[in-house]
Amino acid sequence: MLTREEALSLLKEYNTEPFHLQHAYTVEGVMRWFAGELGYGEEADFWALVGLLHDLDYERYPDQHCIMSQQIMRERGLDEALIHATASHGYGITVDVAPTHEMEKVLFAVDELTGLIGAVARMRPSKSVQDLELPSVKKKFKTPKFAAGCSREVITKGAEMLGWELDDLIARTILAMRSCEAEVAAEGKAEENQ
Repeated sequence: MLTREEALSLLKEYNTEPFHLQHAYTVEGVMRWFAGELGYGEEADFWALVGLLHDLDYERYPDQHCIMSQQIMRERGLDEALIHATASHGYGITVDVAPTHEMEKVLFAVDELTGLIGAVARMRPSKSVQDLELPSVKKKFKTPKFAAGCSREVITKGAEMLGWELDDLIARTILAMRSCEAEVAAEGKAEENQ
C-alpha cells in the first residue's frame, strides 16, 4: 500500500492551491474518523489515503475530474481498490463508477458536506468546528446561495446511499471534522512555511 508520504507527494505533484490541499487534509481526517466510528479501524489508513487523494486531478483537470485521476494512478501502478474508491465520489457527475463499499459511500456523502460545514465554521467568531452545532449547518444547508458550490443534492444522495438520516450524516461529519481540525490547521501552517 502507498505510504502517506508517497500519497502526499503525489497529491502535491498535481495540487498547489492551499484551499485544495486543505480540503484533501480535511477529507483524509474525516475518512479516518469514520473508519473507526463504523468498525473499520484496521482499514483506517486506507480510508484516510482515499480521502487524501480523492480530488487528485481536480485542480489541474476540473473538466475531467475522477477520470484523469484513474489514469494517473494506473500509470503509477496503484491499487485498483484505491482507484475505484477515489473515482466513485464522482458517480453520476463525471463517471459511472458507483460507490459500492460503505467507505466509498461515506466519501461520496462527506466530500461536499465537509466544504459546506467548513464554510459555516469560517463565518463563526471562532472560525472553528469545535463549537459548531447541527442547527447552524442545517440553516445554511437550506440556503442555496450559501456555499453554492457544495451540492445539496449530492449530500442528500450520499445520506440515502448510506441509509442514514441527513441530520445524522451532518452531525457525524461535524464530529469527524472536530477530530482532525488541529491536524489540518497544522498541515496548512507547514505549507505556508515551505
